[in-house]
Amino acid sequence: MIEVQLVDSSDQPTGAMEKLEAHKKGLLHRAISVLIFNSKGEMLLQRRALHKYHSPGLWTNTCCSHPYPNEDSKEAAERRLKEEMNIETSLNFVFKFTYNASFSNGLIENELDHVFIGYSDETPHLNTDEAVAFKWIDLIALRESIQNSPELYTVWFKIIINDYFDQIESQL
Repeated sequence: MIEVQLVDSSDQPTGAMEKLEAHKKGLLHRAISVLIFNSKGEMLLQRRALHKYHSPGLWTNTCCSHPYPNEDSKEAAERRLKEEMNIETSLNFVFKFTYNASFSNGLIENELDHVFIGYSDETPHLNTDEAVAFKWIDLIALRESIQNSPELYTVWFKIIINDYFDQIESQL
């Protein structure tokens, strides 16, 4: 059983709950999103596995997940980057944001997402339980693709790119 860290709106822990139950109840919990860039300034995207319980087959950031209860967000981000993409690199915290999205299967993402950026030219080796494809993409082309075909991307990733583009670009 995988548990997530429940938090209040100030990002203070309030307890723990089984991950699926937290998504059924729509309780605010901590999440992590990792953005990896190569030396050309391209971002590494993953296409979510087709069996994921929400957003299957959609393109999203390099990796995303939840810290375990009492796990530091940066440690969780580094752990999940290794588990999902088999990449190890130093990560820097950039910003956090809250979002709430309901899905057709009744699940609710109510997450306080900690966003990290790292740099690597490694070729990812996908954990196929998590992702079915990857690609490197220029930030300008990515933003245009999200504007032209938003249905191809996850909810949280569209928020990251649309609302925090300047912060991300300033890290390159």
